[in-house]
Amino acid sequence: MKPVKPLPKHILIIRLSSMGNVAMTVPVIRALRKTYPGVKITVLTRPFYAPFFRGIRDMRFFHLNLKVRHKGFWGLFRLAYDAKKDGVDAVADMQDNISSSTIRKLLEITGCRVSHIDKGKGSKRRLCRRGHLNFHQLKTTHERYADTLRDLGFEVTPQPAIDMTLPVPLAIGYLHGKKSGPWVGIAPFAAHQAKIYPIELMERVAAIIADKTQKVFVFGGGKEEERLAAQIASQRDNIISVIGTMSLGDELNLMSNLDVMLTMDSVAMQMGSLVGTPVISVWGATHPYAGFYGLGQDPENAIQLPIECRPCSVGGVLPCRDGSLRCLREIPPEVIAEKVLYLCATQKSTL
Repeated sequence: MKPVKPLPKHILIIRLSSMGNVAMTVPVIRALRKTYPGVKITVLTRPFYAPFFRGIRDMRFFHLNLKVRHKGFWGLFRLAYDAKKDGVDAVADMQDNISSSTIRKLLEITGCRVSHIDKGKGSKRRLCRRGHLNFHQLKTTHERYADTLRDLGFEVTPQPAIDMTLPVPLAIGYLHGKKSGPWVGIAPFAAHQAKIYPIELMERVAAIIADKTQKVFVFGGGKEEERLAAQIASQRDNIISVIGTMSLGDELNLMSNLDVMLTMDSVAMQMGSLVGTPVISVWGATHPYAGFYGLGQDPENAIQLPIECRPCSVGGVLPCRDGSLRCLREIPPEVIAEKVLYLCATQKSTL
């Protein structure tokens, strides 16, 4: 019988990108902190993502300096040295790319216990093959992250967020008044075109919802998305684009006050899930079976068509196989709007 190894005392968790994947680490790290209150937790990620981790006590961020000290290949050596000097004795690599694997291998040489995520690339490729020969729910990304901790001896179970209502951002309260009816968020954008419901159809969705709710807030980022969001908002006085008006932390606060969040397969789905807001998501080229669905969200709230050619991509990177994007275009706007309004009616607000 093998002797049981003592648990690590100080774990470094690595997940630098992408934004949605970073958000998905939060329920796992939250569970780690709750189950093992004495373990020191340091997270290596980009400072911009810090608001995702609010509420996890006694968790520290690694001071990443990509411009000077930790820049380039030799910067990775200095990063590993700094982590070891700080007392790190275990690494959970939830990224597993060239940079993160270099860091963990350098720390392994110094005696740190290490583990890394199994991304399940083979099973995901088979999921996207024509014919649906491997069409079933794969292990979720949350569970894959938890596995990296289990490999180090930590038994954790990702826990969905409870409904949390955070303070409404001051600008929203000042400009748009007190909430007296349903508030709905719409995040109509995603990283890849094959995951985005056509904007002209989303305009119709937003207008229908706005006619039966108090406020509709449009989320996104970047100049082009800001322009398109303004186009959606121009239809009704109670549709408001919040792009470029608030911090990431304030966006999370606002999302926590929504009755329903409507998203694509995008980071907004994960953000809504982090604050316990019900999310309705629209799926095109991708599929929840790949493991990226929002933790705690009702599978019935994923709107998707049973078309034989989907999913055709794990992350939506590949172009549409026939160029039509009919997996999205054939979803009627009325179906999406009605589902949002129905879910609104079951929340605290009434229509």
